[in-house]
This record gives sequence, structure tokens and C-alpha cells, in this order.
Amino acid sequence: MHKINAMTVDVEDYFQVAALEPYIEKAYWDSLPHRVERNTHRILDLFASRQIKATFFTLGWVAERYPALIKRIVVEGHELACHGYAHQRVTELSPAQFRADISKAKKILQDIGGIQVKGYRAPTYSIGAKNLWALDVLLEEGFKYSSSIYPVKHDLYGMPEAPRFMFEPIANHDFKEIPITTLKLGHKNWPCGGGGFFRFYPYALSKWAFQQVNDKDQQAGVFYFHPWEIDPKQPKQQGLSLKAKTRHYLNLHKMEARISRLLTDFQWDTMEKVFLK
Repeated sequence: MHKINAMTVDVEDYFQVAALEPYIEKAYWDSLPHRVERNTHRILDLFASRQIKATFFTLGWVAERYPALIKRIVVEGHELACHGYAHQRVTELSPAQFRADISKAKKILQDIGGIQVKGYRAPTYSIGAKNLWALDVLLEEGFKYSSSIYPVKHDLYGMPEAPRFMFEPIANHDFKEIPITTLKLGHKNWPCGGGGFFRFYPYALSKWAFQQVNDKDQQAGVFYFHPWEIDPKQPKQQGLSLKAKTRHYLNLHKMEARISRLLTDFQWDTMEKVFLK
């Protein structure tokens, strides 16, 4: 019996990512060419062709501008979940600001989608050891789970000491934290759940690592990617540092074919179906 894993998409546009934060001010977002709607429809088409359901962690900012996209996600049987309103990292928010952000985003998503939003993922996995209070706020605001802690060491995020698999972080409450998948080699957790790492590693290595989690650890995995990652023709930003340029543009032309293989090589469903049975 093969493990069923959770396929997730972080619905944000190319200009909203952390690597480009220092170069593009939020005030200019609406003046830039938007590509998130078209790219997300392409992902929905791909999933439909494979009869795969996924969880779409969506920005309130995107939902406001593309309500028909949100409705399609729900109508086609995917799970609609929350990614905050405008991709602000939780590390930059006070508890009151965080509460306002998730409450606003959740209301927008629920009003458009006509469903209850149960899941949340922090922009740039920005919940960790220094702001675990955010999980209490999520519980108080009616969320059932978070997928915001990445148990790796990284310059932008990470809580390497966190559990690698689903856990209940708040005593006496049925609230789950469901980390992005990692592979333990030696004393270190290696990322194998998507994003830039999936574009960087050869596909065979990513596949092997995910299989280890399913077969050896006997655990369901969580994979994520972004609509802009299947879009090599997105507008190129000028003046980026080498690190930002590499992080954002590396192997974009290979991503869609790799996702296609991944959909065939493993079994997939939504976060809710895999983890909240």
C-alpha cells in the first residue's frame, strides 16, 4: 500500500516572494504584470488531467483580484487554505498585526470560496522558535492546522529542532502543525518537500528522498511549489544579487516537467484528506 502524500501550492505572484522583497515595493504590485491567475489555471489543468486534488494556500491579495480562480479551486474539489493577506512574514508582525492579517485573509477566502478555511501556511515559513505564539493565535482564529514550520537550517527561515512530522504544538488542543517534508541524514534534516531545493537537486535525488520518507519513515510527505515556478517567461527583475537571482530563476524551465513526473511517481491528495481524517 503506497502512502498518500499532500500536494500543496502557495498561490502568490512572482513579485511577492521573499527573494525579491528588497527590490520590489508592495506599493508597486498592482502596476506590475500579473501572472498568478494564468499560472494557477495551468496548474489546475494539470491536476485535472491527472485527477489529483491539492491544497492551495492562497494570499488574500490574490483572492480579492481573482475571485473566479478561487471559485474554480473550490468547485474542482481542491482544498482552499490561507497564506496570509499580502505575504508579510510573521517574524515582522506583532501578535495583534498577525491576528488582523490572518483574520482579513481568511474572511476574504471564505466569502469568495463559500467554504470553511481550516489551514494556514506562513509566508516564507516564518513561524519558528522565536514566535510560536502565532500558533495560539491561529487556534483562536478558528484554524485547524498550520504548515508553517520548516525543520531545517536556512538563512531566511527554519526550526531544525522541530519534529519532522505532524505534531500537536498546543497542549490539550486538537490543532496540528504539519511541517514540510525533510529527510534525516546523519544529524541533519535535508529539505525534500519542494520549492527551490526541488529545482536545484536532480529529479532522481528528490524522488529517492521522498521515497525514503514514505517507505523507511512510513510517513506521508508534504510537497509545495508556487505558480511562478512553472513560468520561465515571467518578467525578469534587474539589479538582483547573485543569491536572489539564483534562488528565484534557477531551473524554472525544468519545473513543470518535474512536477508532472512527481504527480505520476507518487500518490497525492489534500492536506485535509491526508492529515485531518
